[in-house]
Amino acid sequence: MCAHGLICPAFVRRSKTRPRICQWRIDGTRLAAILSSAALHATGAAMIATATASSHRPQLSSFRQFLLAFFWFAFSVHWTAILIVTLPAQALLIGGDEVKGRVLGIVLLAGAFISMVVAPIIGALSDRVRLPLGRRRPWMIGGTLLNVVGLLGMAYIPRQGDMSTLIPFILAFMVVEFANNVASAPYAALIPDVVAPEQRGAASGWMGLMTMVGNALGAVLGLLITVVGGITGIYWIIIAVMLVGVAVTAVGVSEPPAPAVAPFTWRGFLRGLWLDPRQYPDFAWVFLTRLLIFMGVYTVQEFLQFYMKDVIGAPFILFGARVATLPEEAVSFFLLTLLLGALVSSLTAGTLSDRLGRKRPVYASSALMGGVAAIFVFYGNFELAVLLGVIFGLGYGAYTAVDWALATDVLPSMDDYAKDMGIWHIASVLPQVVATPVAGFLLDRFQLIGRSNGQSNLGYQVIFGVAVLYFMLGTVFVKNIRGVR
Repeated sequence: MCAHGLICPAFVRRSKTRPRICQWRIDGTRLAAILSSAALHATGAAMIATATASSHRPQLSSFRQFLLAFFWFAFSVHWTAILIVTLPAQALLIGGDEVKGRVLGIVLLAGAFISMVVAPIIGALSDRVRLPLGRRRPWMIGGTLLNVVGLLGMAYIPRQGDMSTLIPFILAFMVVEFANNVASAPYAALIPDVVAPEQRGAASGWMGLMTMVGNALGAVLGLLITVVGGITGIYWIIIAVMLVGVAVTAVGVSEPPAPAVAPFTWRGFLRGLWLDPRQYPDFAWVFLTRLLIFMGVYTVQEFLQFYMKDVIGAPFILFGARVATLPEEAVSFFLLTLLLGALVSSLTAGTLSDRLGRKRPVYASSALMGGVAAIFVFYGNFELAVLLGVIFGLGYGAYTAVDWALATDVLPSMDDYAKDMGIWHIASVLPQVVATPVAGFLLDRFQLIGRSNGQSNLGYQVIFGVAVLYFMLGTVFVKNIRGVR
């Protein structure tokens, strides 16, 4: 998930074929912030100077690393609760059964577009703007406060069956996306600012832990929807978590002196976002396979709440016990089982890929996710769905861990590693612009056709079938990556 996605513990690995600045994983649908150095496409010397300076950072205690990673926990709660629980429920509230898929797709399209545009620009600006609190923390604080305004809009704008509230709701979501990226892009850059290279593995572990715990809490909010006051109550909890999160990290972490960087230019910035696939074919294939896999993930993930409501239906019984009565609760329970599987596989898959090669774990993990989507095409049973959630999580956790290592093996340049990883990350954001709106349209269209032909689940069969196709293509094309085994 984007958490919008899981951030699994990283497995740092230097290239055997060429020297490269040590990298670590910063992933997640909404954290494309490693594009913060994209404007330095032609200034590799400045980037190396920054990395060299970071090597003299003091050692951070475990407590300081906890404070640094705590904001990641807040982001994970924020996006898990919104994408899995509140946003699908509000799309149904505004548009009703007939157009809920298209409403959800349109909202996510607008938000993902804002994320793709804002994150690299804000990241590059935070490299250059000097403010009293530092070059990262003012953006984090200001972005979080604006994010709260957008969340309040999302909480109170929608009205049941009132399509006139859709445009204001989309605008509120765009404010959330904009503000969240204003906070998250500099925050992602703060981590390499303060963490010494020899502690990056530990820092990555803390980020993974905070993200996993945040994802779990975001999922639990769906189970507590009737206790906390419904959708509006969930938004107030998200607001509280975000404010506490930014306070903990901004107060608990001191920024080092900012190094000199090249001036911002739009020409250099835009040039930095392009890599010639003919010159770097392995990187291009990694980008394409990641894009296809996440097309499959978002085709499944964003419509699970609707699937629970329309296909499985309440009450939701697991081995004779009622575990949920609302689809929001059911999808949260499903997500918790998915996270369990992802936690297990993410802790082992990266290490195994060092021994077995990258491709075989990618083949296996993609096959697991595609197999789950294929079963969803034909069966609609809650007990089976929960078990499949564990299996899908095993595949997803393994894929995200190994895919990061696969990308670092084929990065084009040691000078532009942050920019190149940022481009790689776009492959997990772009599917929200493409896959989710397409799936939403297909769902509504084929549900309408199916109801007239006695096939009440036809729309879900179509979109899960499309997801299987994405997973298959994303798996098959891995064989074209020649530079890794």
